[in-house]
Amino acid sequence: MKPWRLAARAALVMGALLLGGLAQAAELDGSQLSVWWGVPFAGILLSIAVMPLVVPFFWHHHFGKVAAGWALAFLLPFALTFGPGVALVNFVHALLAEYIPFIILLTALFTVSGGIYIRGNLHGSPGLNTAILGIGAVLASFMGTTGASMLLIRPLIRANDNRRHVAHVVVFFIFIVSNAGGSLTPLGDPPLFLGFLKGVDFFWTASHIFPETLFLVGSLLGIFYMLDWYYYHKREEMLPQDPTPDSRSIGFDGAHNFVLLGGVVALVLMSGLWKSPVSFDVAGTEVGLPGLVRDAGLVIITLLSLRLTPARVHEDNQFGWGPMQEVAKLFAGIFLTIIPVIAMLKAGVNGPFGAIVSAVTRPDGSPDVAMYFWITGALSSFLDNAPTYLVFFNTAGGDPHVLMTTLAPTLAAISAGAVFMGANSYIGNAPNLMVKAIAEDRGVKMPSFFGYMLWSGGVLVPLFILMTFIWFL
Repeated sequence: MKPWRLAARAALVMGALLLGGLAQAAELDGSQLSVWWGVPFAGILLSIAVMPLVVPFFWHHHFGKVAAGWALAFLLPFALTFGPGVALVNFVHALLAEYIPFIILLTALFTVSGGIYIRGNLHGSPGLNTAILGIGAVLASFMGTTGASMLLIRPLIRANDNRRHVAHVVVFFIFIVSNAGGSLTPLGDPPLFLGFLKGVDFFWTASHIFPETLFLVGSLLGIFYMLDWYYYHKREEMLPQDPTPDSRSIGFDGAHNFVLLGGVVALVLMSGLWKSPVSFDVAGTEVGLPGLVRDAGLVIITLLSLRLTPARVHEDNQFGWGPMQEVAKLFAGIFLTIIPVIAMLKAGVNGPFGAIVSAVTRPDGSPDVAMYFWITGALSSFLDNAPTYLVFFNTAGGDPHVLMTTLAPTLAAISAGAVFMGANSYIGNAPNLMVKAIAEDRGVKMPSFFGYMLWSGGVLVPLFILMTFIWFL
């Protein structure tokens, strides 16, 4: 054997042994962490909320550097305190198990939906806008909140490009299509997909929180119609000239992307249904064959969409990579800085957030359904709603058969809280920030981070309170 091949093989073996040793010695015990480890995560949230208002020019050009700075503010002290092994294992886990699959899926949906152009000029009347939001709510449970959001946000913005007040349309789109609509199947939102992987029946959520979903979506559509009617009939609401001409008939360009969109949904569902014993251990993170096939398939679909979609369709859609780059950079920082926060939550009553976890249990040991709804929802408003769902799924016992029967109200509360309250902030669910970025890229002046929360606090929270009294007490 040639010397360079022998050296390369020896290096690979040593690297594997080193990573394996690090993985075995690098379990992160959240009960040993201080709440101060959550400061970088709080810092990146405050940066997203405040810096666009205080230093907009700096933020627009350097938000990626800010996110990287907060990530390093966590990783470097973490490595010095707990050792490079623990830091490496947790970094690799966040990268391979969470961030890369997340970004690959978002990129595929962003690209495929960006290759579908609705010809002609839809006129954004209150009736049409409400109908689009209603259609999006239905689609969200079958193609995911991200897929439905990416498909419909561009035509909705274009339909309203002759109006002066458009931000409220996008805000309610986030409420309904990017969140509430995805509550009926595991395809709709990542928390429900995790529940499906844990053994919750595919149609369980549809049969157990359909009334809550119908109430929330119906109420939001009604409120939106009245608000949009008010703006639509205001004096000087319409621009002097509609930017989108009426010269073309209604139809679809790039319709082959609907087939590719179906392929995205099929790949995601396959990765949950296919159980394969083949997996690869990378520094303690198990990477399964179904996930690898899914991600490879999504990359192929992305490339196919870019190759097959005519340039004119992308031009008509004003397709650009800016929104995707913003989401990728910001969520890279979020996925890293959230590591200790999730670990502290997973520590349960023994961790720094033990008071929060114990608050969902009554003195007699029975679950407090209302608290499960509100605490799961409140944390899902700012943390990744998928691991938050999993934390409280396990807090409630973690047995899917018991949770689907004896503790069905508890599982319904956890599911509803994780999905519905992801709409409370821009970072509560991945498509929220992406829809905001696309809208701003198209010239819509969206509310600030706190401005959006005024909308969610004034519209969503009262509805959540009503839902608590009707279903969760």
